[in-house]
Amino acid sequence: MKYNLRIEHSLKEVVASAISSLYGTKVKPEAVALQETKKEFAGDFTLVVFPFTSASKKSPEITAGEIGEFIQDSGFPIRSFNVVKGFLNLEIQPDFWMSYFVTVSSNTEMLFDSSKNSDQAIRLQKLMVEYSSPNTNKPLHLGHVRNNLVGFSVAQILKTVGHTVSMVNLINDRGIHICKSMLAWQHYGNDETPESTKMKGDHFVGKYYVLYDKKFKEQVEKLVNDGMAKDVAEKKAPLHMEIQEMLRKWEAHDPDTIDLWKKMNNWVYKGFDESYKTLGVYFDKIYYESETYLLGKKIIEEGVAAGVFYTKDDGSIWVDLRDVGLDEKVLLRADGTSVYITQDIGTAQLRFSENPGLERLIYVVGNEQDYHFKVLREILKKLGRPWADGIYHLSYGMVDLPTGKMKSREGTVVDADDLIHEIIEEAEMATKAQGKLDDFDSAEARKLYHDIGLGALKYFILKVDPKKRMLFNPSESIDLNGNTGPFIQYTHARIRSVIRKGKDYTSGDLLSHEPSMQELALIKLIYRYPEIVAEAAQNLSPAVVANYSFELAKAYNHFYHDHVIVDADETNTTFFRLKLSDLTSQVIRQSMNLLGIEVPERM
Repeated sequence: MKYNLRIEHSLKEVVASAISSLYGTKVKPEAVALQETKKEFAGDFTLVVFPFTSASKKSPEITAGEIGEFIQDSGFPIRSFNVVKGFLNLEIQPDFWMSYFVTVSSNTEMLFDSSKNSDQAIRLQKLMVEYSSPNTNKPLHLGHVRNNLVGFSVAQILKTVGHTVSMVNLINDRGIHICKSMLAWQHYGNDETPESTKMKGDHFVGKYYVLYDKKFKEQVEKLVNDGMAKDVAEKKAPLHMEIQEMLRKWEAHDPDTIDLWKKMNNWVYKGFDESYKTLGVYFDKIYYESETYLLGKKIIEEGVAAGVFYTKDDGSIWVDLRDVGLDEKVLLRADGTSVYITQDIGTAQLRFSENPGLERLIYVVGNEQDYHFKVLREILKKLGRPWADGIYHLSYGMVDLPTGKMKSREGTVVDADDLIHEIIEEAEMATKAQGKLDDFDSAEARKLYHDIGLGALKYFILKVDPKKRMLFNPSESIDLNGNTGPFIQYTHARIRSVIRKGKDYTSGDLLSHEPSMQELALIKLIYRYPEIVAEAAQNLSPAVVANYSFELAKAYNHFYHDHVIVDADETNTTFFRLKLSDLTSQVIRQSMNLLGIEVPERM
């Protein structure tokens, strides 16, 4: 029997044949579920036997034993099998792993083309991933860093398995929050600019957003001290009344208001571009809320005419979603100004109209917006949009710090630029402490510090499943010995150093080498790479790739510690171990690339 490069394909066929021969029941091979064997048991693949006991009319243990005997007698290359309750653990013969290694080491495309080598059937789709989505009233902070890194990595993973992916950004460039920075600069700015203050544009504008909140609270406190109730004072504060008027002027296209808005937003865009470049993320297209909210307003008006939405006595427009377990939601305020959901309706319509065949629009947005996206999907369904079910919210958890939560208006956020600068400095100190940079020129050293610092930041954030809340600890992220980006980067550099040392060993008989348990473990981990990427794509979780990268790096270090790799007296063994090292480094580089992380050739 000829076995598929992905041996589980052939194994499923043999199991299906066993069920048919032993119990007279036909089973399709794709219905056979195989799992990776748990580490505490011997084996490579595990068959869950319970689904077949109705056909065997026997206990799970007896059924598993009979299927194992059948597979062994069939000549399938299993070394052994064992039964643990209703689970059949199967260990593949070393000869298969060696044959697989020889094949992929000479043709790495067979390994890295995950669309062809995954055991999971993937229906390729046209997808769009929206991430970043900053407001133009403040710089990017740690929460935005997680958003950008998750969105970018998810897009790379989806592309790798064969999907057509557009990476987009929606700039939230209008609304009350934007007007707050504008009004504060108008009142308190004295015509200063980012250039005159030598501040990055997004930081400069963010300073005035914080200042607005401070001045507003002072006004409210004064009104409260004069005897006014706090909720009334918040509405009667002069700044609040001015901000409402500024928003109305903006939507009425008042020339002075628009000019101020454009000037301050341009300051911010320049700052954002610098941050994105440093983070190593980019977009295929950028949308602006200011250009999509009008389409949203038009759709809402059409919905009113069609009886999907209704108008209250004060002129505000609402949708009733109580029939789907949600609530009533305002779509346009009484004064005609729009809310967040207004532009999201318009943006979704625009994206599906501009991209025929788009099947899924993935929003990478924090989990505080879970309800918002449920509302958006249901509104689009009520409007009869056939693509409404293609709306998907990749809801990620918030990032906490050892000091607690962040608050933008109070200026207590961890600024993304400051964080990156600090972590690169920590990377520099940690690297210099190793004392191995004597032959690096200054430009090489700076790039190395940058790559290690960004690797630490990205890996620490991406190794946590996006759906989970996380605690970010900068000092832990830079550790060269833990589950960190620098540990994996150092392993890659170590491997490349070994390969340079063995550069003269260019030929040998790979199959003449008898692999050790650690060498087989490395080959088996490499074999898993396509399935890892497929799993990450299915779950939209870069953490699957990140933690796999760590396991591979850790396994290589165990192998490195216990084996002599370059040995002049053992040419074939040296050639095998150099080939294994090289393939391991390629997998590390590919997997880390999916996370947006550079791996150095030396460090």
